Amino acid sequence: MYHAETIDVAVIGGGHAGCEAALAAARLGMNTVMFAISLDSIALMPCNPSIGGSSKGHLVREIDALGGEMGKVIDQTYIQTKMLNTGKGPAVYSLRAQADKIGYQVEMKHRLENTPNLKIKQAEIVDILMEDGKVSGVVTAAGAVFECKAVVLCMGTYMKARCLTGEHITESGPNNLMPATKLSARLMEMGIDLFRFKTGTPARMNKNSLDLDKMQPQYGDEDIVPFSFENKAEDIEKPQALCWLTYTNEKTHQIIRDNLHRSPMFGGVIEGTGPRYCPSIEDKIVRFADKERHQIFVEPEGENTEEMYIQGMSSSLPEDVQIAMYRTIPGLENCEITRFAYAIEYDCIDATQLKLSLEFKDFPGLFSAGQFNGSSGYEEAAAQGLIGGINAVHYIQGKEPVVLQRSDGYIGVLIDDIVNKGTREPYRMMTSRAEFRLLLRQDNADQRLTPLGHEIGLISNERFEALREKERMIAEEIERVHTVTMGPSEKVLAVLERHNTAPIKNGARLSDLIKRPQLTYDALAEIDPERPELPADVREQVNIQIKYAGYIAQQLNQVEQFKKLEGRLLPMDLDYETIQGLRLEARQKLNLVRPQNLGQASRITGVSPADISVLLIFMEQMKRSK
Repeated sequence: MYHAETIDVAVIGGGHAGCEAALAAARLGMNTVMFAISLDSIALMPCNPSIGGSSKGHLVREIDALGGEMGKVIDQTYIQTKMLNTGKGPAVYSLRAQADKIGYQVEMKHRLENTPNLKIKQAEIVDILMEDGKVSGVVTAAGAVFECKAVVLCMGTYMKARCLTGEHITESGPNNLMPATKLSARLMEMGIDLFRFKTGTPARMNKNSLDLDKMQPQYGDEDIVPFSFENKAEDIEKPQALCWLTYTNEKTHQIIRDNLHRSPMFGGVIEGTGPRYCPSIEDKIVRFADKERHQIFVEPEGENTEEMYIQGMSSSLPEDVQIAMYRTIPGLENCEITRFAYAIEYDCIDATQLKLSLEFKDFPGLFSAGQFNGSSGYEEAAAQGLIGGINAVHYIQGKEPVVLQRSDGYIGVLIDDIVNKGTREPYRMMTSRAEFRLLLRQDNADQRLTPLGHEIGLISNERFEALREKERMIAEEIERVHTVTMGPSEKVLAVLERHNTAPIKNGARLSDLIKRPQLTYDALAEIDPERPELPADVREQVNIQIKYAGYIAQQLNQVEQFKKLEGRLLPMDLDYETIQGLRLEARQKLNLVRPQNLGQASRITGVSPADISVLLIFMEQMKRSK
């Protein structure tokens, strides 16, 4: 071994978690090195060539609101964009963009290369050095020692990875890239518990071999909504690519059923646990046997390639079975597969070993983020990477860690879930996981989190002041709308009739009209001559905050109750075995997780409301005895 360099932060891994962690640490003034086994894997999208989607779009906007990079890069490199769930309420609206896969990688890598304080190195890390119980460095496979004060583990799906297509198994990471083979053993030697998880990806096909006329075209939105709050629609508008929709059928299902014995997942070859909410096509056919067909989206992988991604058909079946099953699908009868589907199995940690700051409880200065924490998805990884990078810096500076509560954002829900509850399968973010989702909308992520991003140092003064101006305009317009009264004039009645809502007999406040399900703030513009010219995002906030005022107030009250429990701090060294009245399972789980507060304790699987009552009594007794 030889001494290569002394740095502040080492980020291990160049995926979506590693990119955000490295950028955050460097931008906060730390001398940072990001290590990747291959620089060609930086910001790689080994599965879906897309960013966002249901609940994941919320995460990307929160990343942007805090000063992260993912939203900006996808705004630059998208080829189609669409707002999902618009038939439901604004709490579940979610932005999704089809990406130019290579373009995204190139753009992100270029931004990393041009960030002050940040170096990128191609190397496999094989050892974590500890001194006096704290992280002191990392060692590469070639024997180079990088002394450092903090490490962020962002290895994704590369740890002891192997890819499976039927009977064919290769020891490799995604896209045939090299796996990381040695670090798992070192982490286990340190006493860190590892799991074995799996995920998968569908085949890619040459567009020229497909009959697109047999599929339904899927168009992007005409009204563009950027992911980054710093971008305006007109700044990023461009011609959009087409995607297509087709379906499986009984022939497809029969071929799969006939060959289940050749699937590594069903044959017991795969040890790892797969994702419940993104199952393989084999899994779908078995679990949803009553379904006659499944949706298949055919999506371009980029602007300058003919490769198409077959979303909805990830598989680990052998190549000959894949050819047969894909060719039963309308439009794919003559498909030429460029890359076969495969399952990937890899090591990841039990995230209950982490604090909410994403630092290991037993290893000061060692942080972990992304799929290595047992989550799935680029967006979940990037969100954790950003928090891990920020907290690595705060650890070095002796500052309090940044911990987002469940009432602060989807990022808080994500981290709270994996740390408190752990996960026995790849964790996917969903809007249903957020108790306060009406408050945690993707449209208000800037108002919720940009002040914190500014306080941390990742948001510029100019951007912070622009937010303050936006909030001023929203508040002033809401106040004005509450004071404007509409009479039953011919023009007003005509507008109400056109929108199929009841007429008014006397005067009605504009704010009361906006609350009607059939009406919106913008729909009433023609009968509101005093209305000022306002940006689209301001008008959106005025509409939502007036229309859902009662529900928002209700959730704010729930948040207040939630925060009372979060404010009841528990000693980190408390031995729960000594507390009389706690059930055995609760004592074991509480000692394992070591919650920071009563709220966190209440969300641990295996801790009941009765156990929380016991803890409350115990805390009162502790308080009185002091």
